[in-house]
Amino acid sequence: MKVVFMGTPDFAVPSLQKIVESGLDVVGIVTRPDKPRGRGQKLQPTEVKAAAQDLGLDVPILQPESLKDKGFLADLKALKADLFAVVAFLILPRNVLAIPPLGSVNVHPSLLPKYRGAAPIQWAIIKGETETGVTIFRLSPRVDAGDVLIQEPVAIGADETAGELYERLKGVGAELLVRAIDGVARGAVTPIPQSDDGVTRAPKLEKDDGQIVWTEGATDIRNLIRGVNPFPGAFTRWQGQVLKVHRASVVAGSGKPGMVMGVDGKTGLCVATGQGALVLDEVQPAGKKRMSGADFVRGYPVKMGEMLGHVDL
Repeated sequence: MKVVFMGTPDFAVPSLQKIVESGLDVVGIVTRPDKPRGRGQKLQPTEVKAAAQDLGLDVPILQPESLKDKGFLADLKALKADLFAVVAFLILPRNVLAIPPLGSVNVHPSLLPKYRGAAPIQWAIIKGETETGVTIFRLSPRVDAGDVLIQEPVAIGADETAGELYERLKGVGAELLVRAIDGVARGAVTPIPQSDDGVTRAPKLEKDDGQIVWTEGATDIRNLIRGVNPFPGAFTRWQGQVLKVHRASVVAGSGKPGMVMGVDGKTGLCVATGQGALVLDEVQPAGKKRMSGADFVRGYPVKMGEMLGHVDL
């Protein structure tokens, strides 16, 4: 089985490692172009390119600016792969999907058809789900709508953040991807068409998606805080400046939404919401490092009755 691996960020790295460990014949890598990073803005390889080099893969590494580039398409065809394994990469155009005889398989961190889109991990937590999972499916021209090969449910921890769940799911995805490729090679998996029922969307998150709306309930706000941790991050305004909120706990209480109900040097600050209240367990004032809510109220002039509120972006 000759495989071309397509991926860019660190989420794809365990999948590449597992494919290599399994003995599959990786004949090429496709990843995004190198980009300038850091203070010196030096060109740095993508995480997948760096992993391929660390694994000692002596194969072509294709980094097209566009998947429609004729030179890229010719180079990709020349690899004569049986299958494309795709993890956290671009949407493949029809002429790319048509190249491998056994098709292209993708790792998606949700139980499709739920949470189709760019941010399934974050939205599952934001929406208060207690379970998500990983789906390996055949790519088709419709985004995240191809036939399912393997699915595995994964419980979401009560306090788990999107970043923590991300780390767990990339390992699960790697294991399932190798199983799926093996099944395709042996003709041992039966593709199951996705139902049009139960489709939900998980669009890319922008910075303002992390803004806390205090009129919402405490549980919903806490889920938002978990779901946008670490990116794009939850935030509000305190005394005219942005205050990031990294972790919070739901407690009993009532008051005007956004009002500081309690200031305690041991437990931190308590804020009223549209239903219930939140203790802000970990925060980050503008220009400062993360700190506990207790450290925040000991070091900053937080006052009972003052309001946290809207931030104009």
